[in-house]
Amino acid sequence: MRELLGKFPVKTVLAVDGGASKADVALVDVEGRVHAAVRRRGRYNFGLGSNGSLDGLARAVEAVAEGTAATVGVFCLAGADLPLDDRRIIAELARHEWARRTIVRNDTFAVLRAGTDRKWGVAVVCGTGMNCAGVAPDGRSVRFPSFGELSGDRAHGGGWLGRSALGAAIRARDGRGPRTLLEQLVPAYFGMSRPTAVMEAVYVGKLSDSRLNEVAPLVFKAAAEKDRVAQQMIDEMADEIVANAGAAIRRLHLSRSDVHVVLGGGVLRAAGPELVERISTGVRASAPRAEVRRLEAPPLVGAALIGLDALRASPQARQRLRAKLTHRRLTAP
Repeated sequence: MRELLGKFPVKTVLAVDGGASKADVALVDVEGRVHAAVRRRGRYNFGLGSNGSLDGLARAVEAVAEGTAATVGVFCLAGADLPLDDRRIIAELARHEWARRTIVRNDTFAVLRAGTDRKWGVAVVCGTGMNCAGVAPDGRSVRFPSFGELSGDRAHGGGWLGRSALGAAIRARDGRGPRTLLEQLVPAYFGMSRPTAVMEAVYVGKLSDSRLNEVAPLVFKAAAEKDRVAQQMIDEMADEIVANAGAAIRRLHLSRSDVHVVLGGGVLRAAGPELVERISTGVRASAPRAEVRRLEAPPLVGAALIGLDALRASPQARQRLRAKLTHRRLTAP
């Protein structure tokens, strides 16, 4: 890597997108060339008490940078929810000297920047959890804490969807709720015969609670079979996405603008067009000119673009980056 960088004596960006299930890391230069890119599976949430994530991130960064400090390091991380988180994470990163200048953002900002050629707009991420952030044309920004029920979140992402699916299956089995296909789908996914068997496995520690996140696709499967219980869950989640986007739009005074609303995260990537249309209709009820779009590029592209913005890179460099830093590049062996 040092030899390679010697051939390109230009400014560089160390870009990181870290979330609940993986971290993507890339080293790019001011011309938009991708020098290296890696994906590491694991939990990379940097909320309070999650400092162990930094050890795993260090291995990913070292695989890309090989000891060379970048001009700018952009770390878009799950768990960077409050200003105090930003300060804490910056202090932790400074000890590693991975970059001469360090920028820390919540991972939602990476989704936003990756999903639009503008530097402003609104993004909602719906993966394991849910979060929303927005940036106005003048640079003002808003974000939400995303602490689940503690911060007023409802129907907040795939984790909620998975736990709700198990709950609905149990209620269907014991008579407290309506019948649903989830009564069979959820236990079958874990190789069990009854919903209560899944509950008991989680209770005694044989099955990690986090594995309920994997159930979210089953809710979409059941809804596709006209299961009303599953569809109600999806509708509730869609309404929460609309509530988040609408709040960000209003707080930034963008209701009359042609604001781009970018949808990202694993749940929204897997969702059908009906969910996206429901969200679009809900957003346009309060912001008629809004354009809702689903993110196709890796969020890491957004982290890298934030770095290129800081370096005042050319439009051609940004286009080159988008063309080269793809899902295929990150998943290549």
